[in-house]
Amino acid sequence: MLLLIRQIILVLIVFVTFPSLAGTAPALIVQTDKGAIVGNGGLVWSFKGIPYALPPVGPFRWREPQPAESWTGVRDATHFGNDCMQLPWIVSSGQAYSEDCLTLNVWAPAKRTKKPLPVMVYFYGGAFLGGSTGYPNYNGQHLAAQGVVVISVNYRVGIFGFFAHPELTARSPNHASGNFGLLDQIASLKWVRANVAAFGGDPEKVTVFGESAGAGSIAYLLTSPLAKGLFHRAIMQSPVLGQLPDLAAGERAGQKRAPDLSELLNMSADRLVQESGAYFAITQPDLLGFPIPGPIVDGYVLPQQPRQAFATGAIMNIPVLLGEAAEEGRMFMDANRVVTPGDYEKWLSEKFGTSAPKMLRLLPARTDMQAKSAMTTLIGDAMFGISVRSIARAYAPMQPRTFTYVMTQPIADQNLLPTHSEITAFVFGTLDVPSFTPRGPASRDDIRLSKIVRHMWVNFSSTGNPNGRNSANWPAFKLGGEEYLSLTLDPKPGSRFHEGILDALET
Repeated sequence: MLLLIRQIILVLIVFVTFPSLAGTAPALIVQTDKGAIVGNGGLVWSFKGIPYALPPVGPFRWREPQPAESWTGVRDATHFGNDCMQLPWIVSSGQAYSEDCLTLNVWAPAKRTKKPLPVMVYFYGGAFLGGSTGYPNYNGQHLAAQGVVVISVNYRVGIFGFFAHPELTARSPNHASGNFGLLDQIASLKWVRANVAAFGGDPEKVTVFGESAGAGSIAYLLTSPLAKGLFHRAIMQSPVLGQLPDLAAGERAGQKRAPDLSELLNMSADRLVQESGAYFAITQPDLLGFPIPGPIVDGYVLPQQPRQAFATGAIMNIPVLLGEAAEEGRMFMDANRVVTPGDYEKWLSEKFGTSAPKMLRLLPARTDMQAKSAMTTLIGDAMFGISVRSIARAYAPMQPRTFTYVMTQPIADQNLLPTHSEITAFVFGTLDVPSFTPRGPASRDDIRLSKIVRHMWVNFSSTGNPNGRNSANWPAFKLGGEEYLSLTLDPKPGSRFHEGILDALET
């Protein structure tokens, strides 16, 4: 009775404090460990902009995330929080940019069940340079409607999330710097563990999932002792398992940018993000030839090179599901660019050195179309294909619930094989909103495929296995056969995807 009276009082407070909610969507109040929040919705409730850490502003810039402060009364959780500081990035979220950005969002089925629901926590991609939980593609309501609690997390990116400096290392109680974005993700998972039961979720059944840099983050967290026990399954959509700089290299880059750290500590966030290119230009370039900041082997968050951790089995032993698109590299190629066989051979020489002739034998090109297709294939396989296979090969001997996929269903309006990031809209069921890759209106086939993908992703989050009733027979990845599922309207098993090219790239 007292609980009911308290809930009624809180509802009255909400409508006095937030009169715009009265007479519109139903309002629901949930008590978190820091205070009460109000969200809204219908069949699926949504709670947005919930702080999971103290804003990393002023003296907290480039520090480990600190616990959020408690509040009194009821906090409005009906709008997304700010995007983390970044240069304008591909698709606008409509949110303001700010250093005060460490928030997350929750979507939960309105109908509560006796048994707690599986939880799916999403980390966005964006090359560790950008990203936002406010992107229309990441709306969690359709996925949550399948019977899971969906959470999306804002984490620091670019120079705000991945900046190392000797002075930062010296002042850190952990004697490390540079992996603030990964520490944000870990802090958000601690929030999930403490609070998700209040939304109907099971803190012992948490699946992390992400795409591109989000998937790469998960791969790195699988090697981090700080993340142990915070999640129980992992889905990696197009991960990159890169060779990372160490702390000394990160500190040299930071010191070269700012011999005196106080210059950057006192700089406005707007100016700092505009000048961040001076730091990025001295970080390691990737295959495509542009510099990308990101995680480093700092000895604290990442004690050793993630590639080495995967090679030796020093990784979290949990069920994993991972894969790639059939034409990952197409997103990184200008659609209007003409690539001649001569251009292709020159590029091979620049990127692969003495291995270029071998790559040319594997992927010969006599026409412009063949040259562009071969370059596209190599970019995709070198960045994503080799990473998927390396991770799967590391897990297969220790974890029987290791599953890989290749998304091969042509995108209906273009008759093209899917490319990087394209699976995201199918996972979230958001085919009707702006995407990172140009796409026309969703076809019936697109909608059917989205339902298939969501069904399997939810199965995996529930049981650690994507198979279930009315589901395709998805074989586990095993050494030797290296089976994967071809994601189409009629999913079928395959094996050894692009084996010859990946073998050559591995050398």
